Amino acid sequence: MNDTPSTNSIEIAAVNGDLPQSGNGTTEQCDVCIVGAGPSGLMLATTLTRFGLNPIILDERLDQTAVGRADGIQPKTIETFRMLGICDELLRLGIKIYDICMWRGSSSQQLERMGREVHYPDSIVDLLEPYILIGHQGMIEKAFLDDLHKRGVEVRRSHHFTKCHVRDQSTYPVQVHSKFNITQEEKIIEAEFVVGCDGAHSSVRKMIFESPRNSGSSVWGVLDGELNTDFPDIWSKTVIFSEEHGSILIIPRERNMTRFYIEMKESASAKDLGQDYVMQRAKDIFSPYHVEWKSVEWFGKYQVAQKVAEKFSDPTMRIFIGGDASHSHSPKAAQGMNTSVHDTWNLGWKLNLAVRGFAKPVLLQTYEQERQKIGQDLIDFDYEHANQIAGGDAAAIAENFQKNIRFISGVGAEYATNVINKQAVYIRGEARPGCNLPPAKATRYYDANPVDLQLDIPVLGQFRIYTILGDVKSTQAKSFLNSLSDSILDPTSLVSRLSAAATQSYSKTPRKSSPEEVYTRPERYTALSEFFTYSLITTTHKSLFEISDLPPILAKSPWTVYLDDVPSLDSKGKSCTEKWIGNLEPGEAVVIVVRPDGYVAAVDRYGALDERSGMQAARTLDSYFGGFLQVPT
Repeated sequence: MNDTPSTNSIEIAAVNGDLPQSGNGTTEQCDVCIVGAGPSGLMLATTLTRFGLNPIILDERLDQTAVGRADGIQPKTIETFRMLGICDELLRLGIKIYDICMWRGSSSQQLERMGREVHYPDSIVDLLEPYILIGHQGMIEKAFLDDLHKRGVEVRRSHHFTKCHVRDQSTYPVQVHSKFNITQEEKIIEAEFVVGCDGAHSSVRKMIFESPRNSGSSVWGVLDGELNTDFPDIWSKTVIFSEEHGSILIIPRERNMTRFYIEMKESASAKDLGQDYVMQRAKDIFSPYHVEWKSVEWFGKYQVAQKVAEKFSDPTMRIFIGGDASHSHSPKAAQGMNTSVHDTWNLGWKLNLAVRGFAKPVLLQTYEQERQKIGQDLIDFDYEHANQIAGGDAAAIAENFQKNIRFISGVGAEYATNVINKQAVYIRGEARPGCNLPPAKATRYYDANPVDLQLDIPVLGQFRIYTILGDVKSTQAKSFLNSLSDSILDPTSLVSRLSAAATQSYSKTPRKSSPEEVYTRPERYTALSEFFTYSLITTTHKSLFEISDLPPILAKSPWTVYLDDVPSLDSKGKSCTEKWIGNLEPGEAVVIVVRPDGYVAAVDRYGALDERSGMQAARTLDSYFGGFLQVPT
């Protein structure tokens, strides 16, 4: 929404208390300036705020998205939202899609169903939430905005970004210029970092390099409305291909609505396509079934170019882009918003460490390394998937879907080996560096609650360090754990020095809390270190040991001691040990490092458990973290 708001809308906003303060023209300073308050910008703001940083969010729209736009939340995104604690309302109000249907018709053959598939077959992909959750973009934005509001952060509406530039390497080296649309007042913000989450026509991107090259484009019409139809699969995700009239993608929506994605002919131009034209095209594709609209809530038309940016930051790594500013594609597989929020999910924890002085430059370089690859994977998949739909071959579509289902779900977005994803050695299970931590169940020792391990420890910007072993009572295991604990807590170790520095950093700039956290008590997970949460997963029966028997890094982390005793609750019927690391021999232990964004960073296996191997495990941690972290000076 680029137009200046009407006087009436301004007055309404002012009455509701929604108008942002424009300031008095003075220069402000912040840790990170975020341009754009769509899902990717709000994800970044939400994570940075939780970690204790001070973001300023500029958005030129007067209000959040009201209807339409992005709507499909894939399983990995649901999991990420659950990790952030913002998913409950979306799950309550959204529509869940479990299957996909394919239809085909031609001038010589009546429209008929060619097949029906489970959307996320458990034989291929392991998911806690094996469905797409449907809710319009405004619902998703509201989940973020509500969380930000609870932590005292608001979006600055009607603020138009005009330019930015890096001046020097001072504390706040990036100068951002914006204009308050209502008064035309100009404002200057000085920031450590700027992130452009301002869409496919990103103004921030234009400040640092030319627009990415297109690899193809398509014209789409999109309709959200309540229907009257006799089509039998209207409440399934459905692809219809008509040789004569083109293809259509059907998505059931909340509030009894249905979304149609209708791809136009290559000769069509977005500006020439009106709502009536798109409706008639839908009717032609549906024939002989009838379809009428009781109401239309939203109509959109746009030309989508398939492209990925060559760079995700400027040379100084002070200005970044994310979301549609860095990649764009067709809406066929409901990937855009999901990929966009995980761009800034990836960037947020890295910026937190950079602002606090812990990050070596190489850490910020991994943002482009990791997310540019995913953007290109998305373009490649989109091109292949689009061709299959356009071809109308149901068997080929189903085969393509099966081939790419892990990527579509989000859990298959995998990163290559780099400084934060350690080269995999002796990997026997599903926990692999550069991959999402697989879902697994265990019993929390402290209160006997069965939990989802990948969700149980809250997102606080910290690394998780899991030690997995069998019998914690054995002499060998005790020797290993005691040595590991002593070595980690040794004041000369890097892990210890990082923890000490983090205590000072978070004391000076604490995490921003919400009222609900008086119930969840996130401080349980940072009692020993603000930087690391230590955890034990063991098959030892609860009656055979006490938490007080464990060495300090675990005894002081009672909420993260887990019993691996509930395989019956797992999606695959496996124990956590079996799923994550495969076979664990007696006298072996495995240490898994998990990044703040839930990706596995390192998996190291130790045999012949004793004091020496415990010391080696601690040295290995120091070596890993030393590759991209430093103690602030």
